[in-house]
Amino acid sequence: MLVHPPTPSADSAITDQLTLPIEGMTCASCVRRVEKALAKVPGVQEVNVNLATENAKVVFDPTVVSLDQLSAAVEKAGYRVGSLPPTPFPAEQLVMARPMADAAPVDLHAQARQREVDELKRKSLVSLAIGVVMMALMYLPLHLDVVLLAPVLLIAATVVQFWAGRIFYSAAWAAGRHGSTNMNTLVALGTSVAYGYSAFVTLWPSLAERWGFPYHLYYESAVIIIALILLGRWLEARAKKQASNAIKALMGLQARTARVIRAGREVDVPIEVVQVGDLVRVRPGEKVPVDGIIVEGSSAVDESMLTGESLPVEKTVNDRVIGATLNKTGSFIFRATRVGRDTTLAQIARLVEEAQGSKAPIQRLADTIAAYFVPAILALTVVTFLGWLLVPLEPGSAPRLTLALQAAIDVLIIACPCALGLATPMAIMVGTGKAAEQGILIRNGEALEQARKITAIVLDKTGTLTRGKPRVTRVITLNGLAESELIRLAGAAELGSEHPLGEAIVSHARESGLALPNAEHFEAVAGQGIRALVEGHEVVVGNETMVGQARSSLPFLPLSGREGKDGGNLAALAETGATSMYVAVDGRVAGVITVADALKPESAAVVDELRALGLEVWMFTGDNRATALKIAGEAGIAPEHVLAEVVPSEKAAKVKALQAKGKVVAMVGDGINDAPALAQADLGIAIGTGTDVAMAASDITLVGGDLRNLVTAIALSRKTVGVIKQGLFWAFAYNVILIPVAMGALYPFFHVLLDPILAGAAMAMSSVSVVTNALRLRGFRRPASAAEILHPSLRARVGEYAYLVAIALVALAIGAATMRLTLRADRGMNMAPGGATTAPADRTIAISANDQLRFLPDAVTVHVGETVAFQITSTGQLDHEFVIGDAAVQEEHEQEMASGSMAGMNGSAFAVDVPAGRTATLVYTFNKPGLLYYGCHVPGHYAAGMRGTIRVEG
Repeated sequence: MLVHPPTPSADSAITDQLTLPIEGMTCASCVRRVEKALAKVPGVQEVNVNLATENAKVVFDPTVVSLDQLSAAVEKAGYRVGSLPPTPFPAEQLVMARPMADAAPVDLHAQARQREVDELKRKSLVSLAIGVVMMALMYLPLHLDVVLLAPVLLIAATVVQFWAGRIFYSAAWAAGRHGSTNMNTLVALGTSVAYGYSAFVTLWPSLAERWGFPYHLYYESAVIIIALILLGRWLEARAKKQASNAIKALMGLQARTARVIRAGREVDVPIEVVQVGDLVRVRPGEKVPVDGIIVEGSSAVDESMLTGESLPVEKTVNDRVIGATLNKTGSFIFRATRVGRDTTLAQIARLVEEAQGSKAPIQRLADTIAAYFVPAILALTVVTFLGWLLVPLEPGSAPRLTLALQAAIDVLIIACPCALGLATPMAIMVGTGKAAEQGILIRNGEALEQARKITAIVLDKTGTLTRGKPRVTRVITLNGLAESELIRLAGAAELGSEHPLGEAIVSHARESGLALPNAEHFEAVAGQGIRALVEGHEVVVGNETMVGQARSSLPFLPLSGREGKDGGNLAALAETGATSMYVAVDGRVAGVITVADALKPESAAVVDELRALGLEVWMFTGDNRATALKIAGEAGIAPEHVLAEVVPSEKAAKVKALQAKGKVVAMVGDGINDAPALAQADLGIAIGTGTDVAMAASDITLVGGDLRNLVTAIALSRKTVGVIKQGLFWAFAYNVILIPVAMGALYPFFHVLLDPILAGAAMAMSSVSVVTNALRLRGFRRPASAAEILHPSLRARVGEYAYLVAIALVALAIGAATMRLTLRADRGMNMAPGGATTAPADRTIAISANDQLRFLPDAVTVHVGETVAFQITSTGQLDHEFVIGDAAVQEEHEQEMASGSMAGMNGSAFAVDVPAGRTATLVYTFNKPGLLYYGCHVPGHYAAGMRGTIRVEG
């Protein structure tokens, strides 16, 4: 459970946030049910339930609502709140020198999830094995007496129904007693109808016959359906576990112990004990335990696990180090500045977990549909059942009750909305996890979706396009002040500044060996500069606008054209790309310090790739226009897309102006002065090497300073949203196409209904295909160049949709093959209740075929397990044939004979030719109860009424 500290809301109310593990959710309708239940609790302000993570994020007023009330609301909805992790002990309660256990902390929730996965695997595989054996006994020509076999099938089916299928009954009952329905309701009803009907005709065959119930068994259908759905859930659970590994991988980077210096000695302690202000030593090859500032020593630190930078970064005194990074060479001591949940790693893990549990706006459509989906399917099932009972059928068709039951079962099973509920959260879960691996933190699903929509992107110059580590290149003094004194005063004033230009002046002063006095009354003017009191002198450092306020010294001359005593021309310096920082002391301009910031090596390529993605690229900066144009030219940004000499409010206003033109704008920045524009933009992207204020105002944070991650973030968001749309399309199309098929849309054309087993397989495959398609995001890689974006390879273009297309083609092929086998089997002994045989006949039935185109008798009754020798005699001058089969077989053969494509059925397993004046014999064993027909399909004979019926009784 993640519990965030109370934060004041806009109306000063106290709010808290926690994440509850929810047990028992299986589909989108479950998500909707839990959200509505929690939202009704007084004091709850926001609820977000995620099916993929099986968590509910709740924002609430802790003075109004308690955890017990939230748990009760979830249980009232028919679900359960899982066990919450224990609250960790405060640091002061831990023994400082207690060694860290070698074993990793036990994750009780992960263990419970693993037990669930193992149970699903065991039950699905056992059920599948029993179902396969059942199908073999029922459909292979083993010549077994179905009446004797039925009790054995009943016992096996009962085990599966109430052992493996118990999960469906429990969940359906929990929802039903609170007036709700979900996917489990559909599965429980569908399999119960199939199992219950079969059990009834098995246990009370005489009563079933009196009531007109055909002796049809659906045991194998119920068992296979349960097996396939459990198999699908097992695969889904495995996929969820893989998708959630991103957070575990992040936290696995963390060091277990820290070598803390206390009371003059070094002690290894658990990192939970480290406090802000502690001195910590890191030796070569060790991980940095928490965040801090180096106070002694230097080293090269590998930060690739967090920032993506492949080369180690040189660190020395006053440099910041990040917890979980790897110290490569030297030894150093740093002072801890962030510990526990405040470290960079912990914040990253928290952001990733929150993002994985968030929803994209596109999910709202699925949630809305899910709220009404299951009740609508139940109503549709009733309509389907009654429709098959009431709609008149052709003579010779299967019994109405049989067709009605099969169609109703099909609708219940095939309509389970698993794929609908998993399409969006699984893609977000995998996409945000993959982004974290790349050093990209996406705040939520809305930011992920918004990144795909942007049409214009605004880049800050300093620290974004440039290295953000400018250096002093020139010092020009005015009004007689010495250069060292100018640097000393300016450096002291800039000590409180976070701006890279100010840091450059401070670094230059220290490198020059100057002692910097303390500054007082420090004031930063966003976008202009700073003001401070140093040794009683008012020092102002900033751009021309800032220092222009101290124009008492030079009221007559524009600063941009001022010549220094060494002959330096300020305008010419600006044209080289250097930034001029003006310094005023006690109201008089004392000099100019020029600072140059080199363009990042990757900036020009990134600008090309952004344009290749179809984005309009802009650059904003507070620098003068000459410097801005120089940097923009090197980066490849058009001059008309450069806005220079702007204050933060102007940046935000320019973003707003672009939005007014219909553009969806993303802003990329790293400084305090970028925060207003980041907040105004449709999508704020912060460079992680920048300030906390910038990152707090952003939707996406690039942990490292590598600008190439910007392209990765946008490309990955487009890919993720594309996968979401693919999944939702598959889920919707699956239901739109297959529900009518389950209702019997194909019956008028092929005289077949969808097999319930095939319905269960289709439902499971739909969920698994959506989940596995989302997992393909784990193989995402950033575009290598603008050319690759503009001209992707054929393999990349085909691969974009190849997986789901392949799944659809496989599904169609399986469906077509199944239908073909069904049609064929309907003509043979496997689908009919019997078949031709060479076994001795139990009795003989004589049938005459006359020239009046009639069989005499035209109706016979046999029993299951009986072998009958039919002796058919043609008593006149016409040739006939004798064909046994159901209505579909008779109709199909009639069409084949009428078209002249077949000359007769002699030699078939269920037919003989009867020449004029001759007698033919067909020995046939009846293995299943039901209704069959015999007919003659010599052209014109069957239509004239040459047919009869065979009633097979149990």
